[in-house]
Amino acid sequence: MALAVLPLRRYLLLLAQEHLEFRLPEITSLLSLYGGQFSGDQEIHVNSPFWILSIPSEEMARGLMKRTVCAKSIFELWGHGTSAGELYASLKNYPMDKMLPYLQSDSTYKVHIHTFNKTLTQAQKIKKIDALEFLPFKGKVNLKNPEYVFWILEDYGMDPNDVPEEPFHLYFGRWIADGQRELIESYSVKKRHFIGNTSMDACLSFIMANHGRVKPNDVVYDPFVGTGGLLISSAHFGAYVCGADIDYNTIHGLGKASRKNQKWRGPDENIRANLRQYDLEKYYLDALVSDSSRPIWRKGMLFDAIITDPPYGIREATRRTGSQKETVKSAERSTENPIFVSSSYHLSDIFFDLLKFAAEYLVMGGRLVYWLPIYRPEYTEEIIPRHPCLKLISNCEQMLSSHTSRRLITMEKVKEFKDQDQHSYLLDGQYMPYRGHNSFREKYFSGVTKRIAKEEKDNLK
Repeated sequence: MALAVLPLRRYLLLLAQEHLEFRLPEITSLLSLYGGQFSGDQEIHVNSPFWILSIPSEEMARGLMKRTVCAKSIFELWGHGTSAGELYASLKNYPMDKMLPYLQSDSTYKVHIHTFNKTLTQAQKIKKIDALEFLPFKGKVNLKNPEYVFWILEDYGMDPNDVPEEPFHLYFGRWIADGQRELIESYSVKKRHFIGNTSMDACLSFIMANHGRVKPNDVVYDPFVGTGGLLISSAHFGAYVCGADIDYNTIHGLGKASRKNQKWRGPDENIRANLRQYDLEKYYLDALVSDSSRPIWRKGMLFDAIITDPPYGIREATRRTGSQKETVKSAERSTENPIFVSSSYHLSDIFFDLLKFAAEYLVMGGRLVYWLPIYRPEYTEEIIPRHPCLKLISNCEQMLSSHTSRRLITMEKVKEFKDQDQHSYLLDGQYMPYRGHNSFREKYFSGVTKRIAKEEKDNLK
């Protein structure tokens, strides 16, 4: 028996104006998590704060807003146009049977006006609200605690230096739900118990968990766990979390503190304490001292998502374990008893080991989400590491400086790992361009040196 296909309803999404490249992959990932997808008629203007989506149900729209940190609010769209006349005509054509449940005489409501890139006077707002008198509102106005909230939204473009007299687009809809923007403040790194030099910004941590489609009862792993910031966002969404790191002191919360005016870490500064701070300790499995280049896990598909921020060699060193026998070739220093020491770990090797690990240990359909540092003058899509078991889902850039950036790479496991996939990248004709990642540190500091020299030269003028 064929399942009935739910009719798509149109919703208006109001987005935050930050991390613009990350918004579409986040919304797409969350829709797919709830069983939806982008239809062919989505009206998406990537940099605009207003997107029109077709979603099967209000329940799915609410589910989307329980996760997103890129969107502010979502509305059931009743009408829109490029002028007031078009908006009113669109509202008059909206099916009355869809309006009436929210306009009953025993209901309360209010109308809110939101303008993007322009500020209206109170008198202008009242005039716009009064112009909607043709809508059959029968309930009572309640400004403090209404049962239903309706919004007029106007888009005056993206240029603050050239604001038009009339809006480019106008929308009217019923408010459904707000996004999770408050998580950015409540999980702020500034308030966190245990931090390091590279602790991830809270907003980006939640974006990564959403790109990874983390859901309750998943098992999420971070092979470069550091102070555990990325575990927190996954645990917030109900996943069980674990990690590993080569740095013994970081895993055990020992050594010098990263916080200003604090010399040493306190007795309870550790990853578990971070999870406890947010009442998420029940989701914490463990963090191990381990070298990501030498996986310690039994064979099999263990993780629903791998979400990580590998070291770039800027504020955190790129290291792996090695023995004196491996690193010192001279016979007089050779020994049969391996003494493990820290050795360099090239960036290209870090990423290939990471992809190989994800291909082997992710469940089918599981996602790998990680940051890739880029020297922008040399960037092409060909330098994104690939693996035959992993499909590239999204690639979003965050600027670090005029010449460097990092790209958030999301990949999905689409093929079962076989032994022949172990070193498949070595046969790839594109392997050599990947090696350029190894000189990222030198290029990064070369750019910094040039910028300082230029600033000093400008100051002498």
